[in-house]
Amino acid sequence: MSAINANELLAMYILAVVLFILALRFMSDIKSSKYGNWSASLGMLVAVVATLLAYTIHQTDYLVGALAVGLILGTPIALRVPTTALPQRTAMSQAFGSLAVALVGVAEYHVDLPHVPAFTMAVLATEMTLGFLTFAGSCIAFGKLQELIPGRPFVYPGKNFVSLAILAVAIAAAVYLVAFPTQGIALYVLAAFALIFGFLLVMGIGGADMPTVIAILNSYTGMSAAALGFVLNNKILIVAGSLDGSSGFVLAVIMSQAMNRSFTNVLFGGVGAKKVEKGAGPTGAKEARPVQSYSPEDVATILENATKVVIVPGYGMAVAQAQHTVKELSDILQEKGVDVKFGIHPVAGRMPGHMNVLLAEAQVPYEQLWEMERINPEFPNTDVVIVVGANDVTNPAARTRPESPLYGMPIMNVDKARTVIFVKRSMNPGFSGADNELFYLPNTWMVFGDAKKVLSDLVADLKAD
Repeated sequence: MSAINANELLAMYILAVVLFILALRFMSDIKSSKYGNWSASLGMLVAVVATLLAYTIHQTDYLVGALAVGLILGTPIALRVPTTALPQRTAMSQAFGSLAVALVGVAEYHVDLPHVPAFTMAVLATEMTLGFLTFAGSCIAFGKLQELIPGRPFVYPGKNFVSLAILAVAIAAAVYLVAFPTQGIALYVLAAFALIFGFLLVMGIGGADMPTVIAILNSYTGMSAAALGFVLNNKILIVAGSLDGSSGFVLAVIMSQAMNRSFTNVLFGGVGAKKVEKGAGPTGAKEARPVQSYSPEDVATILENATKVVIVPGYGMAVAQAQHTVKELSDILQEKGVDVKFGIHPVAGRMPGHMNVLLAEAQVPYEQLWEMERINPEFPNTDVVIVVGANDVTNPAARTRPESPLYGMPIMNVDKARTVIFVKRSMNPGFSGADNELFYLPNTWMVFGDAKKVLSDLVADLKAD
């Protein structure tokens, strides 16, 4: 016997839905994004509690065990995973979520045997296909983000034909299962080929497109959860999954536009991918080109005479966990009367909003964060741009070299500033594998070393002057 009646359950579900919608609204603005996180968390708590109260629980030990495992594994992840690993953690969260949805679908199929209605079977087949391919794709995304596997696209002749043929087999197995639901072998064929397709899908996508991939996979997870909600007749699962799926899809489209990528290109991966040799010059041939290397003391000297400075953060800042040092540098420059802004590229880092999260953690005022479209016209009148590990998103090859995998992607036009200070560990290319033409320009000063150490030294030099 349930602890609440149908009207009470509906009221709690409506409350949860309202909180989910408010969460999306709050997260659309950086100033209110933290409230969005709290609203979403509270909404999920209300939804889970309502569901537990609405049904009779026959296996309390299983429920308590699952909660214990979740708490034991989830708490250290939440407290100890550094902000640099947020993209990887997001990828694995999507992997676990999609796998859970797929496995619940498998369980529901076996519960309903031998009489599975055609509509139920069609929905189950759809959500299991999405769930399994998203699980495999999210695992590969994690591997690429963690650099366990190469970030470059896995491209070979006939790749798209092979991938689509594998997807066609999975769909054919789904259709066969709808027509003959007792033929359980078709379920395992569906699962196997969906996993293979998910693997090939993300393997074929380059590292530079990973922020968009994460958004797409998030959309797939939401759609599979919504489909499962129809089978289980669970309204909150339908609504929450629909919100997740639609918001992920919209974000993926926005990210594709920000990178000037065809959404189909990113979706199928590797379409039009170009091979790039490290250290390649403008003609594509390998050649050694000189760069200008300076010390933090040299940079301090030029900053003493600057009146307008723009800081462009990237994944290098995240790796070095230098966001607090960047904030300290900004404060010191402002105390000296320098106008300081932060230029934020929409795909800087390895997930949407990565730089915004790091700078918000360092208490950088929202008013100092300028998006790419707003900051780009400012660069020609900027004395000094300090690039902290933002590689691909500052590469002029995106404007000038059609053979580059970055060609056509909108970038931060930092090369138009009077002086560019590029803080970087080495001359290695960015996640896309493309050599950065910015390194070799006459107005670029390279400062090699760990970003946190370099900026700490720079702060010390500025304080000493």
